[in-house]
Amino acid sequence: MTEMTSRERVLNLFARKPIDTMPCFSGQGMVTAPAIDALGIPFPQIHLTAENMAESAIRSMEMFGFDAAVVPYDMCTIPEAFGLGISIYEDAEGILFPTIPHKWPSPDEVVVPEDYLQRNRMPVVDGAIRMLKEKIGDRYAIGTWLLGPFTLAGQMVELDVLMKMALKDKAKVEALLDKMVDLIIDLGRHYREIGADYVSLREMGTGADLLSPRLFKMIIQPRLRKIFEAWDSPKILHICGSTDLIIELMNDCGAEVISVDHKNTLSETRKKIGNEVLLFGDYDGFSLPSTASEDEIRAAVQKCIDAGVDAVWPGCDIWPDVKPENMAAINRAIKELGKVPSPAVGRL
Repeated sequence: MTEMTSRERVLNLFARKPIDTMPCFSGQGMVTAPAIDALGIPFPQIHLTAENMAESAIRSMEMFGFDAAVVPYDMCTIPEAFGLGISIYEDAEGILFPTIPHKWPSPDEVVVPEDYLQRNRMPVVDGAIRMLKEKIGDRYAIGTWLLGPFTLAGQMVELDVLMKMALKDKAKVEALLDKMVDLIIDLGRHYREIGADYVSLREMGTGADLLSPRLFKMIIQPRLRKIFEAWDSPKILHICGSTDLIIELMNDCGAEVISVDHKNTLSETRKKIGNEVLLFGDYDGFSLPSTASEDEIRAAVQKCIDAGVDAVWPGCDIWPDVKPENMAAINRAIKELGKVPSPAVGRL
C-alpha cells in the first residue's frame, strides 16, 4: 500500500473515507518554541509578519511530524482590526501572547469596519495562509480557526459583562452576536478561498462551567447553526472546558466534527453522538508535551483512541514551550496506535 500524503490523510479523515493511519494535527494553535528558536527570531515576531507566521508553522510541522500547519496563533487580530489597542510585548523575553488591555464597556460600541480585512494584522494572516498554500499546500493540510460569536464578542466586551447582560439585556447581547455571526461566516469563507483546507470554529467561552445549557440553547446554538449552514465542509465545532452537559446540543448545531478537551468524558460523548459524527480530542496540550513520560504519553493517546475518537488532537492550543522529545513522542504514538479503524473512519 502506498503511504498517503499528509494532506490526503487529513482530507480523507474529514470526508470519512478510509485512511492509512490517524493524522497528527490540530484545529487550535500548535506553534512550538523549538521551531521558533530554530528560525532565530523572538517569540513576538511570529505574530507580526506573514513570513514569520508561515515559516514558524512550517518549521513546527516538519520538526515534529504534524500533518498540517495552522495559523494564526493569537486571538487579537479581529479586535485589533476593529480598533482596540493590543499589547504585543515585543521587548519581553519568553512566551507572552498578544493581549487586549482595554475592551469596550458596552456591546453598543462595537462597530464592524467595512475594511477590517485591510486593517492591522489581518493582511498578515491572509499572507501567511497564502504562503502556506504555495509552499506546502500540495503535501500538507492547511488549517486555521475563528472564535465563535460569543467568544469573539468576549474579546470586544468583557465576557463577564456579556454573561450578566445575557440575562438582563439579552437584546443588546444578541445584536452583537449577530454582527459576529455575519463576520465569522464571511471570514471563514474568505480563509477557505485563499487556501485553508479547514476552519475550526472555537466557541470556547460557552462551556457549561461558564454558560448554562439553557442559555447555550437559547442564544448560542441558533447562531452556530447559521454559521455551519453557510460554511462548506468540513464543519468543525470546538468547545473546551465542561462540555458533558451540552454535548447533545453541540451535536445539533450542524457541525460534522465535534472537538472537546480533556474535561470531557469521551466515551460517554461517543455514545451520545453516535458513530456518524467525527469526534476529535482530547489530550492536554500543556502537560503532555512538556512534562509527561513516554509511557504516560502512549497511555494518554491509547485512552483517547479506546474512548472512540477519530483523531487524537489537543483540547486547546499546544503551549509552545514543548519538550522536543515529548512532542515527537505524541505524534509518533498517534501514528503507531492510530492504524486501527475509528468509529467513523475506516482504514485502508
